Amino acid sequence: MRRTPTAVLTAVALLLLAGCGGEAEASDKRAPTAPRGLTVHAGSATSVHVMWNKSTDDTAVTQYELYRGGKLIKTLPAATYMIDVTGLTPQQKYTFTVRALDAAGNRSPKSAEVSVTMRAPAPLDAEPPTAPTKLTAKPSGPLAATLSWGAAKDNEAVTSYDIYQRGSRIHSVAGRSTTALVTGLRPGTEYTFTVRARDAADNSSRDSGEVRLKTAPGVGGAEDTAPGGFKVRTREDGDGAYHLDLSWDAPDTGGDVAEYEIFLNGRQATTLQWGGAAPAGRAEHSFFITREEGETYRVKLRAKLPDGNWGAFSEERTVTTGD
Repeated sequence: MRRTPTAVLTAVALLLLAGCGGEAEASDKRAPTAPRGLTVHAGSATSVHVMWNKSTDDTAVTQYELYRGGKLIKTLPAATYMIDVTGLTPQQKYTFTVRALDAAGNRSPKSAEVSVTMRAPAPLDAEPPTAPTKLTAKPSGPLAATLSWGAAKDNEAVTSYDIYQRGSRIHSVAGRSTTALVTGLRPGTEYTFTVRARDAADNSSRDSGEVRLKTAPGVGGAEDTAPGGFKVRTREDGDGAYHLDLSWDAPDTGGDVAEYEIFLNGRQATTLQWGGAAPAGRAEHSFFITREEGETYRVKLRAKLPDGNWGAFSEERTVTTGD
């Protein structure tokens, strides 16, 4: 299913899209392995951070299903193995499991159950924790990095540490932890990490100092991160308003591409955000540009990758209103 968002130039568009990649192989009867290492951390009175280790399959894992109390609550793409679940009830106990699916629809056994009791409602607390200190990072092979930091302080208690990569939150750990293994990175790639502390009232600290590292080289580090098949045309709506109609193929990055930046004449013009599971195939977007005929625009876009970096630009296209 695909819905095409439309918006004026300064608006942020939302698109809901669901699906699974790949054609089922009739001969594939083997299910993926059950996900292992499931952890559930209550970062506040109403939200938990759920994370697990990747499953393996004789062909490929295409999706994960997340269950709460035996009820399916989320279907996630294969590259997603952590998620925040919100809207929970304070002090209530919840049980989570996860299982993997392949392209043929084979479902793995469910993971081991993990239970968590939600925290009490947050106190009236407007004071954020102090910033974590002495952040360090070292590569853990080509696809991961290990971060360590000095503990933050809070007038109540630090309940979570959130790891950011160039401003995008990519991981969270419990407040008692001062280390984290960040996975899902790309080989031979430079990263800049910061960490923030968070308390039960969801007050966040200032960022720690930045730490930079480059992951070890390995297979998969030179993949094309640019959107492909980029096309642009101008369209007049009959009322003298010209729009740009864009279409492209999402880059194959190993995970959801939830955000794009659109550039006009070399400068960022707008941001497009996709809600839910972002598409792995053809995408479209349209927005108002001008009421003047004969204006020429150079258009390109780039994707925000699952690891928090911006990918390569698409080819740049030139169009003129009224042509």
